Amino acid sequence: MATDRDEQQRQELEEIRRSFAEMGARMGSLFEPTDVDDELQPSPRPALPAPPAAAPARPRWVWAGALALLFLAGTAFGWILPKGDGGSEAPPATQAPATTAEAVVPPTTAKPSKPKTSVPEECVEASELADEVISRLNRGQRDNALALALRDYSVASQACRREASP
Repeated sequence: MATDRDEQQRQELEEIRRSFAEMGARMGSLFEPTDVDDELQPSPRPALPAPPAAAPARPRWVWAGALALLFLAGTAFGWILPKGDGGSEAPPATQAPATTAEAVVPPTTAKPSKPKTSVPEECVEASELADEVISRLNRGQRDNALALALRDYSVASQACRREASP
């Protein structure tokens, strides 16, 4: 029984070797030098087309020089072109005929001031309590004092909303 299995493995091995030998004969060996006679015969596969002629690559210094020139041109145009700050330069003065009458200066009017807004006291208290709560949370003080400050803040915040709403 052991000999039957050995014989079967030997036959499979011979079959694999034969198939590799046939494939090698069809494709040629990559490990052995080719015969000169084989090179003279045309191959059954068509040759690949020649790659297109590529333009010679420019040296790096050409690219660096072009980039520097472009940067300098941009800087020059930045100085030459108007700044666009709303026409801060005065237009050229035109000669006006001399007059003997004095120009009338209009009286200056005071600008209306903004109405002064007042913040209800409840809102100020709520913001102070909020600052205290945030400070305790940032310091990691999570205790009863934090709970009391949070409760006081929520009461003051609700009072602020009531006071601020019309």
